[in-house]
Amino acid sequence: MIRLVVCLGILFYLPALFAQQPVQPGIRQADQAEAQNQRDIPPPLNQRGTIDLSKLKHDADELAALAQSVPPEVDQTARGILPKDLNEKLKRIEKLARQLRSQISQ
Repeated sequence: MIRLVVCLGILFYLPALFAQQPVQPGIRQADQAEAQNQRDIPPPLNQRGTIDLSKLKHDADELAALAQSVPPEVDQTARGILPKDLNEKLKRIEKLARQLRSQISQ
């Protein structure tokens, strides 16, 4: 029973002992310097790049035209005819879609 009381006393005393230890001065100064640096840094400005609307429109129009030309060519593949430039059109569609997505999300 005495062992139980001693173990419980130690379990409850140790956290209180560690919580009351003073913070070393160097750590406190480092925290203060970091807080000061955070206050000195200006908030980031709107870092959104300028969007070239004419290029964006041109790319979107090209993407739409390519996308419209694909279904008839896919129908040809169902009849056993593989259009020569279908693969290139699909690659171009992917590239344009990536470019548009990155330009819009900037």
